[in-house]
Amino acid sequence: MNSLALAAAACTALYLGYRFYGGFFARLWNVDPERKTPAVRRRDGVDYIPARHWVVLFGHHFASIAGAGPIVGPVLACAVWGWLPALLWVVIGAIFLGAVHDFSALMASLRAEGKSIADIAETHLGHRVRLIFGAFLWVALVLVVAVFLQLAAQTFVMKPQMVIPTFGLIPAALLAGVMMYRWEMRPWIATVIGLAILTMLMVVGYYRPVALPWEPGQNHVIWMLVLGAYCYCASILPVNILLQPRDYLSTFLLIFGMGAGYVGLALTHPKVQAPPFVAFSGSLGMLWPMLFVTIACGAISGFHSLVASGTTSKQLANEADAPRIGFGAMIVEGAVGVLTIMAVVAGLRWGAGDDTYAVMLRKQGPLVTYATGYSHLTAPLLGSVGGLIALTVLNAFVLTTLDTATRITRYVSEELFGEGLGIKPLRSRWISTLIVVECAFYLALFPLNTVWRVFGSANQLIGALALLVVTVVLQRLHKPTLYTLVPAIFMLVTTVGALVFQAEALLREKQVVLVVIAWALVLLSLMMVADSVIAVRKNRG
Repeated sequence: MNSLALAAAACTALYLGYRFYGGFFARLWNVDPERKTPAVRRRDGVDYIPARHWVVLFGHHFASIAGAGPIVGPVLACAVWGWLPALLWVVIGAIFLGAVHDFSALMASLRAEGKSIADIAETHLGHRVRLIFGAFLWVALVLVVAVFLQLAAQTFVMKPQMVIPTFGLIPAALLAGVMMYRWEMRPWIATVIGLAILTMLMVVGYYRPVALPWEPGQNHVIWMLVLGAYCYCASILPVNILLQPRDYLSTFLLIFGMGAGYVGLALTHPKVQAPPFVAFSGSLGMLWPMLFVTIACGAISGFHSLVASGTTSKQLANEADAPRIGFGAMIVEGAVGVLTIMAVVAGLRWGAGDDTYAVMLRKQGPLVTYATGYSHLTAPLLGSVGGLIALTVLNAFVLTTLDTATRITRYVSEELFGEGLGIKPLRSRWISTLIVVECAFYLALFPLNTVWRVFGSANQLIGALALLVVTVVLQRLHKPTLYTLVPAIFMLVTTVGALVFQAEALLREKQVVLVVIAWALVLLSLMMVADSVIAVRKNRG
């Protein structure tokens, strides 16, 4: 099958989903450009800061939700179950579940003065649900930070050319932030200067790779320590100093990377070599439920609701921009997932040999496998540096996810432990952030494949619970709830089932800590669902 025709059909479906289903949801939530947003009403100079332009905020939001999720998940899923179920889940999931989830979480937060999805749960379902949901979010978010610590450190070890451009993006973003917010320069001038610096850093990194002199395992731990220190510092800075401008610049990297990928696909349009269907049951488990938690960010991801209600809602300057950011960013992420699938199933060989898709995935991991397939697609444009560019773009988004997840976990820590449980030291952002980073680093010491399995299930379960919360919000607003309730039920059943399966497998592997986490997440989610049903019945009564 021709890869270009397949990608064109998938992207057309994504666009139509945004155009029509996104428009329907904008009307459902009564988007009103005249209504002042929380960023305008509650501006505080730290968290509530209106973005200078919606493109800047789109950059922050998209960079925060993307990360390595739409890369790792599809690469694994295509090898285990085949490209057809993976592609269908990315397209259908992005339109009818992921975009609905992200946009609804953003709108619910805007209607609640920028409160997080956990605070919204308390408002509508009670304090007990708030504490349960907060505990669930805290555990799941620490897993998010742990996974991305591992992935970013792994790429530094395998591709030391990425170190300088990845960390060099930080001062470039700080400079862009100062130019836009302190010196009040026009955004396009700051953008050109920031991108010029970043381009120079990529060239320097290519010729001056930073390779640590110790064993790969030791190097991996050292890079995780460095990244943990970065997360700590970045997550407590005001959002307009680093977060907004860095994510904004990263978006231009993604646009270039996606554009080059799709242009390369149009020029080469290789034949899809991998089979559409491999097996119902593989190394990661059965197609249901495991496919739906292996591919998270490309279809639906609970982490997105935390970004939408945790940072994006506090920076939105005009409500009219909510659909293109909340709904549109998820559609673009679906397009990233489609390109990823094409890169590995058409850009790489399938069959016997050391250079095949399956062998490369086993030996070099999902990120390098994707980068190799991408380099084959873009060879007419980028030559031999296509793979390095792909990894540089990817790592910029991994760092964004890292510090955004750390910042949001800090919010949850302060609300849950500091305010909810009255532990005064944890009301401090300095102490709460330190605890978050330490716990994530400990979990990051476990093997990536074991942590990823629990992370995927926990992440998707956040999505199910967030959909449940926004369903209650819509009910209170006397709006139709079927469009969020059905996805909530599907994801709840799927992810609880996946966690139970994973707990059994991890128990056989004697990963006791992860088994306890998996069962704790199941218990917390069932408690929250039970309390939610009781609360809804009381409200009706």
